[in-house]
Amino acid sequence: MARKHLNRRDFMRSTVQASVATGALSLGFPTIVPATVFGKDAPSNKINIGAIGVGRISRDHDMLETLKYSHANIMAVCDLDSKRLAEGKKFVNDHYTKVTGKPYDGVTMYSDHRELLLNKDIDAVLISTPDHSHAYLGIHAVEAGKDVYLQKPASLTIAEGRALSNAVHRTGRILQIGSQQRSSSQFRYAAELVRNGRIGELKEVHIGLPSDPGGEVEPEMPIPKTLNYDAWLGSTPYVYYTEKRVHPQDDYSRPGWLRCEQFGAGMITGWGTHHVDSAHWGMDTEYTGPIEIWAKAEFPKSGLWDVHGSFTSHGVYANGVKMTISTELPNGVKFIGTEGWVFVTRGAYKASPNEPVVANQKALSASNPKIIESVIGPNEINLYRSTEHHGNWLDSIRTRQQPITPVEVGHRACSTCLVHHLAMRLGRKLNWDPINERFINDDEANTYLNRPHRAPYLVKGLA
Repeated sequence: MARKHLNRRDFMRSTVQASVATGALSLGFPTIVPATVFGKDAPSNKINIGAIGVGRISRDHDMLETLKYSHANIMAVCDLDSKRLAEGKKFVNDHYTKVTGKPYDGVTMYSDHRELLLNKDIDAVLISTPDHSHAYLGIHAVEAGKDVYLQKPASLTIAEGRALSNAVHRTGRILQIGSQQRSSSQFRYAAELVRNGRIGELKEVHIGLPSDPGGEVEPEMPIPKTLNYDAWLGSTPYVYYTEKRVHPQDDYSRPGWLRCEQFGAGMITGWGTHHVDSAHWGMDTEYTGPIEIWAKAEFPKSGLWDVHGSFTSHGVYANGVKMTISTELPNGVKFIGTEGWVFVTRGAYKASPNEPVVANQKALSASNPKIIESVIGPNEINLYRSTEHHGNWLDSIRTRQQPITPVEVGHRACSTCLVHHLAMRLGRKLNWDPINERFINDDEANTYLNRPHRAPYLVKGLA
């Protein structure tokens, strides 16, 4: 196979030529802010926001970070668990009560996201729900004219991710994928060092991820009266309710759905989309993926929690760079070149207190300290700068310029993780066409690009 490096410019050209997967993308965005973004008021006024899903990651991260900005106004909350819904309303009201110094009760509750999206006073939404509903909700939101902050990963399948990206480009909405590592200075600087040749020619990238343990068989339990369980399952098959399949009823600790393949692929997409996205940034492969993938992995043989355990997976890109993703590697991204290496990780940062424990690591290190003491000059490659991910999203809503992690970039990071996951499941080498988003001469592998969808929770735009 001829090796062709697909950079941002090549991607933009190739999408017009290739009519990717479910249809051609319309890559144009409006240059004038539509009046609906801010209603009848001037652009200097507040951005009205609805939060869809107000559980752990919303309270610890998405709503929490958005509330720091005075020009953001969270005016509505939505959740399928009425107990969490009421607590989400209180969470926001309490914040504004503290800020204003007087009682505040300006937050509207919705039990159905479709009703929230019909509210024309809402300009944008935070979507902080389980992985299997990301594409479904994201497409609904942009088609309703809302700008979106969408928790990663972009989708549960590659076909859903393509449908989401197509919908965002078709509607011209702003969508930020929640890959907040892009707004951490060490990840940007590491990518700039690599892109500017500080470690010579890039040869390999090593990505270390944590893993999740399996679990025991869990008994069927009565569905809580507060939970719309059918809607929570959404487009996935019906399975009996047990608390460890969904989320805790009494607190906001780490939910069990993260360890069920019905709702997410496990750490390969959970943390993998972060690190693969950071790797793509340094590799200049943000709009493509590997062309060959092979892997070995351990999966639980019984029990409720069935996502992967320990694994090692390899992928080769068209430019010849080899990526290795493994639970045996230090958590982070290591770029290895002909003249040295750079390793970048989160350091002490946690998006949520309930994240898996990671050994203490320096946020940035290198084979030679002089590498990370280097100054990126004004005439070199200077990458997009953002100091905080939610703030960058809010800025993009106002300017209509693309956010630091636009939907196609997030989709490509997610799709890369998903092809690694499939190689783990199938246990054999796969050949991937990242332009047409199909496996080459492999009908079996291509059956996994999509999944059956349970009515009425159908993802729009699928072939």
